[in-house]
Amino acid sequence: MEIKKILWPTDFSGRADWALDHVKSLTQQYGAEIHVLYVIEDLSSHKGWYGEFDKEHIDKIIEWESKKAEERLENICTQQLEGCPLYIRHVAVGDPAQEILRKINDEHIDMVVLSTRGRKGHFGFGSVAEKVVKNSPVPVVTVPPSGEP
Repeated sequence: MEIKKILWPTDFSGRADWALDHVKSLTQQYGAEIHVLYVIEDLSSHKGWYGEFDKEHIDKIIEWESKKAEERLENICTQQLEGCPLYIRHVAVGDPAQEILRKINDEHIDMVVLSTRGRKGHFGFGSVAEKVVKNSPVPVVTVPPSGEP
């Protein structure tokens, strides 16, 4: 199996970072590109939870979060992924699992490496990780958070 592109989805939580050592190791072993993905949750699908926002307000929130995400991705890439041959940053808006699966197809990803749960996870295996594992057309490496059951 040839691995040229690895996708590492992150929610910027410490739990997501635990997969980073695996990403770096695999990337160095295979000389693969790292595609780092952050997904902004689409607030328009949760109107009842967040109140009644007009489209302009939602667009401003997404624009602000997208700018912050780009800054954080830049920091991750420059500070934590040095020595990796190539890294590509992606920011998407939508359902995290759906966007991860979409990125796999759009970028012709060969492998996904992600934590078993992110910042919202309270169980051993999160819903996003479960959806990706069950629906991915490529191998998915799941990494349990260090020091947690």
